[in-house]
Amino acid sequence: MDLTPYLETLRADLAAAAAPGGSETQRAADLLGHALEASARLALLEALSDAAAEITTRLHGAGVEVRLRGREADLVVTEAVTEPAPEPPALDGGDLARLTLRMPEALKNHVEQAAAAEGISVNAWLVRAVTAAATQPPRWARPEPPGWPAPPAPPAPPGPPGRSGKRITGFAQA
Repeated sequence: MDLTPYLETLRADLAAAAAPGGSETQRAADLLGHALEASARLALLEALSDAAAEITTRLHGAGVEVRLRGREADLVVTEAVTEPAPEPPALDGGDLARLTLRMPEALKNHVEQAAAAEGISVNAWLVRAVTAAATQPPRWARPEPPGWPAPPAPPAPPGPPGRSGKRITGFAQA
């Protein structure tokens, strides 16, 4: 996407606004138009980036990126590559093991409601949930779709009273 026509329209609008003011005002508007070109170009790129980010949040399995090539911006749609889920381990035919599971009462009630909504037993629901969790790669090993925001940084550990808990190190020379 060539941004030059938009910038030329902005410069022409500025010149038209300055026309009633005479030749000195027109010259000032022309100089101002050229001086503002870099700032206006950056503002347009920021608007494109914000639009791409908003569109990406509404797409499922795809992302929109703004790529710069020289003075031109290209909008590129990328699709997330998903690998097929690995086959879950066979659950029947093996030895059964008993497991004692402790959980908060509120979570237990939620699990019971979810199982009842699906018309299966709590045990079957839990086995399915554990199987799904055990067959997926850990979250840190899964690729994120392009354009998705990174998870928030963990909070800083508490520091001594009166300090923000952030540590700054470095070297200074006067």
